[in-house]
Order: sequence, then C-alpha cells, then structure tokens
Amino acid sequence: MASLQEPWLLENGNLKGSSKEMRHGRTAHNMSSSSLRKKSDLTLVSKVKHGMLRHLLANLQEVILGTKLSVLLPAIPLAIAAQSYGFGRPWIFALSLLGLTPLAERVSFLTEQIAYYTGPTVGGLLNATCGNATELIIAIFALWQHKIEVVKYSLLGSILSNLLLVLGTALFCGGIANLGKEQKYDRRQADANSLLLLLALLCHMLPLLFRISGASASLAAVPTLQLSRASSIVMLVAYITYIIFQLVTHRQLFESQEDSEEDDDDVISEETPVIGLASGIVWLVGMTAVVALLSEYVVGTIEDASESWGLSVSFISIILLPIVGNAAEHAGAVIFAFKNKLDISLGVALGSATQISLFVVPLCVVVAWILDIKMDLNFNLLETGALAISIITTAFTLQDGTSHYLKGLTLLLCYVVIGACFFVSKTPLNHGNLNTGNEEHHQQIE
Repeated sequence: MASLQEPWLLENGNLKGSSKEMRHGRTAHNMSSSSLRKKSDLTLVSKVKHGMLRHLLANLQEVILGTKLSVLLPAIPLAIAAQSYGFGRPWIFALSLLGLTPLAERVSFLTEQIAYYTGPTVGGLLNATCGNATELIIAIFALWQHKIEVVKYSLLGSILSNLLLVLGTALFCGGIANLGKEQKYDRRQADANSLLLLLALLCHMLPLLFRISGASASLAAVPTLQLSRASSIVMLVAYITYIIFQLVTHRQLFESQEDSEEDDDDVISEETPVIGLASGIVWLVGMTAVVALLSEYVVGTIEDASESWGLSVSFISIILLPIVGNAAEHAGAVIFAFKNKLDISLGVALGSATQISLFVVPLCVVVAWILDIKMDLNFNLLETGALAISIITTAFTLQDGTSHYLKGLTLLLCYVVIGACFFVSKTPLNHGNLNTGNEEHHQQIE
C-alpha cells in the first residue's frame, strides 16, 4: 500500500517540515473532525494498472468514502434533484441541510491535507478562515437575498450551539465516562478565548444599548449602523491579532493539547497526507461550490420549511441549522471528551465560537456595507441577552481548569431553556428592511 500511495503523496514535491511541525498546523477543529474519519483500504485500487485512473479512484475513495458520514452524501444529489424537479420546498431544505453535514467535515479534511504541503503557518491560516466555511457561506447567501434576520439568527445560533450544546455535551459525557479520574485542561487557552468572546459581546451590546437609550429609534438608526461598522473593524483587528497570538507568539498554548496525542493511533495515522496538493485544492474548490449550492437552497427554502413544520424561522436558524450543519465537529468534540482529552474539546467549542464572533459576524457586516445593505450588530434584546448569559456562564464554568459532569449538565440545561424560548417565539421576518424590524422591537420595549 505504501508503494501505491507514494506517487501522489509526492506529486507536488517534498512535504514541508517534519511530522512534528506539521502537527503544529493542526487545530483542535481538525483533530475533532479526524475522529469521524475512517482508514481507506486501497487494496483493490492498487490493482488498477493505469496510473491516472488509479490516482483518480484513490482520491475518490479517500475524499468521498473516507468519512463515517459518507452515508449522508446521497442527500446532496437528492436535494439537487428535488430542486430541479420542483419537489416540496421543505424537502429541499431538509435534504440540503443533511447534505451540508458531511461536506463541512470534508472541507476540514481537505484544508488539513493542503496544510501538510504549505507548512504549519499557512495551514493555520487556512483553518482560521475555513474552519466555519459553511456558516459563512450560508450567511453570505442570506445577506445577498437581504434576509438579514436569517444571517443574525444563524450566526447567533452557531455561537450558542458551540458554547452551550457542544461544550456542555462534551463536559457532561466526559464527566460521566471518567468519574474516577480527575479531569483537567489548560486554562490559558480557555482564558484567551473567553476574553475575546467578552470583547465580541461588548461590540454586540453597545449598538443595542445605544438604540435603547436614544430618544427616537429612527434618529438612532444611522449612528447605530455607523457604530456597528466601526465595531466590526475592531473585531476583525482583534481576530487578526488572535491568529498571530495562536500561530506565532504564543503557539505553545495551543500545542500543549497534542503532547499527549503522540501515542494515539488515530492521530499518528493523520500525520501523513493521503492526497496531493493539486488534488486537495481541486477537491476543496469543488466541495466549496457544492456547499454554496446547498446553502442557496437552505436560505431560499427556510421560510417554506418554517410554515410547513409550524416552527419559527428564529428557532430553525438558531437551533436546527447549527446542530445539523456542525454535527461532525460536535461529535468529534464529544468523542475526545470521552477519552478525557478536554483540551481538544474546548479548542473545538471555544475556537469555533470565537471565530464566528470575531470573524464571521463582523465580516458579514463589512460585506453588507460593501453591498450597501444596512446590517448592524444590534441582535435585539432577547437575542443579545441570550448571548450575554451564554458567554458569561461559559467563562465562569471554565475558570478553575477542572471539569465534572455537573458543569456540562448546567450548560446543556441553559441551551434547552434558550431553545424553548425561541421555540415559542414567532417573530416574523422583515425582508430587506432591518431598520423597520428594529424600530418595531424598540417600540415594544418602550
């Protein structure tokens, strides 16, 4: 098998750096996703005599069948067929959502494969920009269709899901599975992420407080938008600094989680690439295009699914979208918590929440600014309050560097209560008119 893999492992030249250096390019997000991958048996492929065909079949097996979520891949052509032949739009929404689940994991796999050739720094930058590619693409399509509330709901839901559902499940399951062991993690990484999340919370709260404190909602609309755009630039600067902090100046804080992994067969098996650089780039472009297509279907049919299922758009966007869309990395975080490797679980949950808060959300505001769409950081009182309580609760939960199942259960129950809140909420969407929705909400407060 080694002789079979060697030609395309080196198709683009020698790998950069040692295996230890390549591991530095891996993030907790990558390691979490790798827990759902399965080793491909290339015995049959090796018998193919034609080199080009053998190379293509090997790539297909590694990319398409190299995940335990491959069973969900048929949902992709089914969603496309449902859209093409005019099937029920709720079916298109459900199939597209299911199809996005394995695609999110495959994008993570492909960025990791490319990182083996580019080195740890470029690989880290890839992970920093592609770690939540699915959420970003869905948000951009919703923004393009002027569904600003859907953008806000989906991104808010991703943050809440990571902080409460993913982290809560990981801590709870890890605590139950390791009752006789002391569960510890590196507080320094958790403190850095918590600090940045509090900064993001401040940037979200100020536009809301500014609008509430204004004498007139209509007069406060323009200053609120300007404040939101300025705050978005500040958050993007903070995120760039965070990347430098993570990849350059304080890289050791984020590498400590891998010291105990060197004897893990799963991690060792991931230390060598299975596809070449050119193949990885082509596959990544193709996967991103499919993600964009399904994201367009999801955004276009979310309201039909809401009416058909009797669920509010806010509940679908905040609860269902993040759960299904991020199922791969969520499952990986729980698997590592079972193994008492909480640094990886925390890296997945907090890292993803930080990336969405400081990168995806402000980037959407900036893109809306470029498109002359009036999107601000005012997520309204209920949504911002839920975000504030979630971040503060998570920060308190992680302050002592130890974990037990009660902490996880508390975070999970917080998520259940928030889910129930948005389940009973029936706030209608205001297409292309964010200011109207905010003014109405402000008048209700008064």
